[in-house]
This record gives sequence, C-alpha cells and structure tokens, in this order.
Amino acid sequence: MNRRPFLQSALLLGALLAGCSPASQARAPKAAAEYATDRDSAQGLFRVSYRSDPAPVPVGKLHRWTLHITRADGTPVTGATIEIDGDMPEHRHGLPTRPRVTRELGAGDYLVEGLKFQMGGWWVMDFDIRSAEGHADRVRFHLRLAS
Repeated sequence: MNRRPFLQSALLLGALLAGCSPASQARAPKAAAEYATDRDSAQGLFRVSYRSDPAPVPVGKLHRWTLHITRADGTPVTGATIEIDGDMPEHRHGLPTRPRVTRELGAGDYLVEGLKFQMGGWWVMDFDIRSAEGHADRVRFHLRLAS
C-alpha cells in the first residue's frame, strides 16, 4: 500500500487546521479602553474614530465604516491616503475581503467599504494614514465581536 498520498493529505490537513488554531503568543487586550472606537495613532499625529454601518459591527455581513481623522490639535485631515489591514491574531488569518476607502466625505471623514468579519472573536484593524503633507502614522483598533 502506498502511504505517500495519505501522508501528504494528513500533512496538508494539519497545516490548514494549524492556520486557524489559536496562536499561543497572541493575546487579546483585557482593558475595555483598548476596544474604544476612537484612538490616537501610534505616534500621536492623528486622532481617529470609526462608526460602523450597521452598528454594532456585524459578523458575516458586508458593511462599511466611516473613518474620522483629525490632527492632534483637532483639525480635520483631508486629502489623506489610507491603507487598511485586518487580522484575527489568535487564529492567524485576516479578513476574507479587501476593504478600501472608496470616497472622502469631507471634514476628515472617509468611507471604508468592503468590510466583513467572517467569525466572532478578537480582531484588529490597522489603518496606515498618510496626510496630504506627508505625515504618516498607524492606528490600530481592537474589536471583540460576538459569534
């Protein structure tokens, strides 16, 4: 009996299952403040908040966010470019979609479409922001979504 196809299948299945198994080093934040919908960026250049449509953030449905970005002094950031990435650290996988900013709404608001969280649990959303003046910073939002 040739065991090679069985062994290859078993190894592939193991790799697939490992890709969605808890990662021992990933730990969700415990403090409620870490899950706030408004945060300062990593270097403090921007203050960023989001609103989900619909609210609360749904699981398993396409939805959109309005991202509001100001400078540290409260002045709205216009003309920014924003890159988006989402991840589920405990399961070591990202979003099933590629959300993007589809429109600048004015007064520091940006429409983000194509968001979909395929399961409940701890998620992180990273927004890399570059202002029209060339200032760049990242903001990370933590989400705890119900199943």
